[in-house]
Amino acid sequence: MKGSLIIVSFFILGTLCGFYHLIPYDFTDSKLSYYALCGLMFCVGISIGNDPNTLKSFRSLNPRLMFLPVMTILGTLAGCAVAGIFMSQITSSDCMAVGAGFGYYSLSSIFITEYKGPELGTIALLSNIMREIIALLGAPLLVKYFGKLAPISVGGATTMDTTLPIITRCSGKEFVIISIFHGFVVDFSVPFLVTFLCSISF
Repeated sequence: MKGSLIIVSFFILGTLCGFYHLIPYDFTDSKLSYYALCGLMFCVGISIGNDPNTLKSFRSLNPRLMFLPVMTILGTLAGCAVAGIFMSQITSSDCMAVGAGFGYYSLSSIFITEYKGPELGTIALLSNIMREIIALLGAPLLVKYFGKLAPISVGGATTMDTTLPIITRCSGKEFVIISIFHGFVVDFSVPFLVTFLCSISF
């Protein structure tokens, strides 16, 4: 949660700098966000390749639980598509692109800003941060009312890192492996789904 607050603080600081023209540089015409995205994708690749234990732990998964990340992805996209129907200023595909961040706000917001502009990128940043915060703060209630898999599904792409400790505490240690697997699959899907949904419109 501390990381989320730091990200929001930098976002607010950047907004203020842009509003008051404190930095004499036109970021809108620069390739800075593109280079930042390339660097971020490189770091994601390093983190996955540098942790062989994560890949090895997937072998002990219950085959039925391997469908959980698929259901998380489909459920999120379906909910966003329905929400888009009731929004006059945003298309269903844009809503789905925002939802396809699955809590991975740093990556998805850069993609969406690059493809759709800063307004939708800001919405993606805030909505995905909120998803992570809801998973962190609401995990006990989610387990109580919806079952032990609920905080994993709500956590989205964050279940292999930031929300893993609270999921372990609320759902139990037996859900650590499925939580990591879920986060890995959902995390991996983000760049593909976001870019695809940003390239279509309905």
